[in-house]
This record gives sequence, structure tokens and C-alpha cells, in this order.
Amino acid sequence: MNGHGKSDRPIVPEKPAITDFWQLLEAWKQVEGRGLAKENGEATSLPQVGPAKQVDRTQSRVTASRKASREDLHNELDRVRQAACRDKELKFTSLWHHIYDVDRLREAYFALKQDAAAGVDGQTWQTYGEDLEKNLKDLSDRLAGGKYQAKPVKRVYIPKADGRQRPIGVPVLEDKIVQRATAQVLNAVYEADFPGFSYGFRPGRSAHMALDALAVGIETRKVNYVLDADIRGFFDTLDHGWLMKFAEHRIADKRVLRHIQKWLNAGVLQDGRRVQQEEGTPQGGSISPLLANVYLHYVLDLWAERWRRTRAQGEVIIVRYADDFVVGFQYQSDAERFLSELKERFLKFNLELHAEKTRILEFGRYASEHRAKRGDGKPRTFDFLGFTHVCDKTRRGKFTVLRRTVAKRMRAKLAELKDALRQRMHDPIGQTGRWLASVLAGHFRYFGVPRNYKALDRFRKAAQRLWHHALNRRSQRGYVTYVRMTEHVKRWLPVPKIYHPYPDARLVVSIQGKSPVR
Repeated sequence: MNGHGKSDRPIVPEKPAITDFWQLLEAWKQVEGRGLAKENGEATSLPQVGPAKQVDRTQSRVTASRKASREDLHNELDRVRQAACRDKELKFTSLWHHIYDVDRLREAYFALKQDAAAGVDGQTWQTYGEDLEKNLKDLSDRLAGGKYQAKPVKRVYIPKADGRQRPIGVPVLEDKIVQRATAQVLNAVYEADFPGFSYGFRPGRSAHMALDALAVGIETRKVNYVLDADIRGFFDTLDHGWLMKFAEHRIADKRVLRHIQKWLNAGVLQDGRRVQQEEGTPQGGSISPLLANVYLHYVLDLWAERWRRTRAQGEVIIVRYADDFVVGFQYQSDAERFLSELKERFLKFNLELHAEKTRILEFGRYASEHRAKRGDGKPRTFDFLGFTHVCDKTRRGKFTVLRRTVAKRMRAKLAELKDALRQRMHDPIGQTGRWLASVLAGHFRYFGVPRNYKALDRFRKAAQRLWHHALNRRSQRGYVTYVRMTEHVKRWLPVPKIYHPYPDARLVVSIQGKSPVR
């Protein structure tokens, strides 16, 4: 009844009893469950009203053919994933044909952002799609015949919250397509290897899952100290030699390895001049997040997991999202020893912790009490993935981790809004209102976590003031009254909303045989 393709209803796995935090992180894989069976995957047809609409049979056949091809692509990666799970030491010798498959390249093309910036060749998503099938067939032939050449990426800079500039690489469109297809295939291999505490840029995982896992771990485990770590310029210092050695642990297909090396050696185009890079991978490419995860998997994840089992005296938890990670400890001695040995390990692989941003702080359910006895004041806070984490208590006096929008990030976002509203000063009010509504909606969807409503409301009120100020500057006699501005705000600006559940509502955890924590 529950065989593949036979069940009419999805299988809902039971939430497992967790006795270890590291099992907690792995439990995400178990509680995901299965989707609807194929028979019930389509929307239920409704009674037709009015004359029947004629459907182009040729278009229907093309749509059905593409749907079948997507299922074939999914089945192919499933077989790769199953092989990786069965044998953790298996090296894959034949993966390249999955990448240059025209159907996979087409899928990668449609997954790209249509309005993304063009690379050094000026090719855009729209112009490439004017003769898509011919272009994809030509790209596939060049990949199969070894004639494909990676082009240098265009370097652009975006402002950071601290006022500095972050370098971003913009690859050409065909590099984006091939990199996305390659990442999709390699993800099928490495998803079997990556540990449960790694969340960054992985299928089915998000930043909020990492935030929830960290909050639940601090609230339910014996965490008294937190290591807030920051890697200095990780994407700029990643060692190419070590990265290729790490990739060879699982990938033995020389064509895949050769093309990864091509992207690493393509260099960047800056001020009209090509700059060769001996280390680092430009942020912005589809392959960069996967390469970063592979690098830190061997440098940090496997080492930290072994250190926890063999070196730690108390409990240890770790949550990593790309190059951002937080480690919780039961004992201060463990935290200090872990940090000291981590610095030494990073030096072996051309990485360095940021001295000013890496620190050990007392944080946990007993931190407030212990610091009050010593007269040290309130526990210090730390930032992770855009949220400031604070030791707090619920109305019933239970310890909880309060998450608030990082003040520096909010100020930076409001500064961007101010500049953008100044440029849109003379646009129609409706046009600006729709744009501003989309900005606020995106902000609320990310920062809309429980107990962060006040920060969301402050952001909306600040955006309202900036918009009002911009409208008043349109003309010396065109002052917008408060009543009129209130009407604009009610019509266009969405109200703050909490989109995410409480951290422990996503995962029920049983500890030491006790009742589940909800």
C-alpha cells in the first residue's frame, strides 16, 4: 500500500525522541516526510462553466514532454544520491554527462533570475532565450567535446552594514547555467555527507532553520558559554589547492574537476583589466556556495564533530550557515580550548578568525544569575544571521532566547531606503507605494520572528517618515499633510506580521525521557 507510486496519501513520519542535540539537527531530515503521491499531486478539476477552451495539442505535448524530462532528471539524481548514501567512501567517476544534458541545462536556465546583471559579454537572460534551444544545444556540445571555456567574472561592489564594500562576482550567463547544473548534480553527492548542523545554501534548508536550531539548542541543552566566531575574508582566502584535494575525496570524474578548476582560475575583470586569482572564489556564482560548504565540511565540520566526541568535557552544540557559525559549550574551559585549537587548524588551511569579531561570552539560562552575583551586569549579546540574540525570560519566568533585528543592519537598510526614495521623489505616488510595499513585505518575511514585532513596527514607522519627507521635497508648495500621508500609508504600506513560528514549534524534542518541549 505504501510502496513507491502506490499510496494515495503522504506518509507522515513520527517525530523522533531526541536525546542528543546533534541528533536534533539530523532530525530535520526525518521529519520532512513525503509529498503528495503522484495521483494526488495535480489540482482537482472543477466543473467547467461556459464554452470549452481550445488547447493547442502541440503545446500540450511539449509541456508533457518537459514534465517527463524533469522527472527523469530527478530520478537520475536520486540514483546518485542513493549511491552516495550507501557508500560514504565511494568516488564518482562518471557525473559529467548529467551536467551537459540539454534538459538539465534548460532547467538551470529557467532557474536563473531573469533580471540579473549581465557578465562581461553583455549577454542577458532575455537575449539568450530568443534562440534558447539552439544555444543550449551548442553549449551542451561544447561541454561534451571539451571546448567550453570559462570567462572572467565582472567584479562589482555592494555596501555592507558596517560601511565597507563587499566584492561580488557576476559571471557570464553561460557560466551561470553550467555552474547551476553542476551544483545541482554535486549536491546529490554531498548531501549524504554534510552534517545536520550545516544549513547554508543547501536544498530544503534555510537561515531560519539554523536560527531555530540554535535557539532550541541553547534553551534545552547545557549551554553556558557561546563562541561567536567570524572568519576573516573567507571567500577571498579560500585555498584552491586544498579545495581541489577535498573535492577529489568524492569526485573522481576528471571533467568535473577540470571545470571547477577553470572557474577558480578564470579571474575577475576589474577596471577593464583581468586579474588572476590564486585563492578565493568570487561570491555571486552558483557554484561558490557549494564549494564553500565543501571546504568548511572538511576543515571545520568533521573536525568539530570529532573534537566534541573526543576532547570536550561537557556538552557542545554547533550551528553553521555558510561561513557564519556559533558554538555553544557547557564549560568555559572547553570553549577556550576549542577556540585555541580551531585557530591552529584554520592556519593549516589558509583561514583566519577575525580577532575583533571572535569572542567567548557567557550566555545561557544561568548567565543572568551568575553575572548578577558577580556584579557584572546583564549577559552580553551576539549577532547571527541578522538577529541579535539576547538572554531573556517569558512571562512565566522561563528562560528563552530573544531574537531582535540587528540595529546596525536596520540603520543600513533605512539609509538605502532614504537614497532610493530621493531618486524616486518625482515618481507617481502609486508606483512608489507599490515598490515600498514590496520592500517592507520582504523585510517582514525575514525578520518576522516571534517577539520581534516592535522592531518591525519601528522599521515601518521609519520608512513612513522617510517617504513623507521625500514627498514634501517634491515642491515648495506641495506639502503633504499628516492626514493625507496617513491615507497613503494605510493604502500602500503593509502592517508588520509575524511569519515564523516559535523555534521549538518546528521540532518537538524529548530530552532524557522527559515529555516533549513545545
